[in-house]
Amino acid sequence: MMQLLRFFTAGNVDDGKSTLIGRLLYDSNSISTDIIETLTRQSKTTGTNTEIDLALLTDGLRAEREQGITIDVAYKYFSTDKRKFIIADTPGHIQYTRNMFTGASNANLAIILVDARNGITDQTKRHSIISAILGMPHVLVCINKMDLVDYSEEKYKQIESDYLTFAKQLNLKDISFIPASALAGDNVVTKSDKMSWYKGKPLLEFLETIEIVEAKQTDVSRFQVQYVIRPQTDDLHDYRGFAGRVVSGSYQKGQKVTVLPSGIETTIDKIEVNQQEVDLAETNTPVVLHLKDDVDISRGNSIVPTEHLPKTEKEVTATICWMDNATYIPGQKILLQQNSFRTKAVVKEVISKIDIHSFSQLESDGAMKLNDICKVLIKTAEPISFDSYADNRNSGSFILINENTNNTIAAGTID
Repeated sequence: MMQLLRFFTAGNVDDGKSTLIGRLLYDSNSISTDIIETLTRQSKTTGTNTEIDLALLTDGLRAEREQGITIDVAYKYFSTDKRKFIIADTPGHIQYTRNMFTGASNANLAIILVDARNGITDQTKRHSIISAILGMPHVLVCINKMDLVDYSEEKYKQIESDYLTFAKQLNLKDISFIPASALAGDNVVTKSDKMSWYKGKPLLEFLETIEIVEAKQTDVSRFQVQYVIRPQTDDLHDYRGFAGRVVSGSYQKGQKVTVLPSGIETTIDKIEVNQQEVDLAETNTPVVLHLKDDVDISRGNSIVPTEHLPKTEKEVTATICWMDNATYIPGQKILLQQNSFRTKAVVKEVISKIDIHSFSQLESDGAMKLNDICKVLIKTAEPISFDSYADNRNSGSFILINENTNNTIAAGTID
């Protein structure tokens, strides 16, 4: 089975993210002829100097293109004979940092673009800090537009040195650098002869060969009920199944499990996958679990191994990215949603705010506005079962929802 690499791109406005992805898709022959013809026609209307405007490949909506900005997270899928890829292209504007938080949430690799003329900027720092918070296994700093600095090794080395100095405090696990020109195609799919001083791989080869590490993922088994199946028909009178996805680890027939938050212990009687009974179900498999005892279970409850219980509490300390255009109002009623579990909640305390320049925690004034990254204490109406995000991305992450508007107002990781 071919491996899948999920990665996202981030950077300042006009750093060339969309062009880089377009070049990657175009030069690796991952675009069909009819799309190329369409793009060639559209490129003429945009007034670009090139025959084909590669940025159009990732600019999602026509209205966005007409405004000249990429607003949402655009996902692209492509494959080579070595690997499959999913790309999340996130916007560069400071007001869309929240979109980056979303695009990065399940990626294996962050590609942070830096304009060779400008070097490290506040947005570079902000994107790097979010990558650190989200436990990104790999960060690739792509120093783009090298053609505009005469392919200068000295300029490249200076940016590399500046970034490593800043990143020391972030505890990023693996940092790589590639000098490139997305517009000219240097070091994107093929090695550039204009930067013979660079001895590393071009971008595509780097993506094809980098080790895929699932970010901070534990092997401890976790399952959350999405749907309780009770047909109550004549032929399925006693059928009672709990449908959901194995979030991590594995489940097997006869295994001793505990239902949370009630704490009731029981045993797995039967496991169904695609309406067939199986003895074992592993990570990411959609399953229906049947339990030996008639336990009262509802959507959002967790079924976990009795010997490896998560924490189940009514208070969590978390790092959140505030995503709402409206500023946080102390005491406002919110909903916390973790996968299929949802409960009323309140932010009891805004403990601190993260300074994007220094990564230090600033004393909080209790306020949160769009794109602020804060450490908070959240109190929930019902107990939530969770692991720290460092141990399990799925059970350690959540979103906050405005109870009145149903808008998502924050995304968070549990400490």
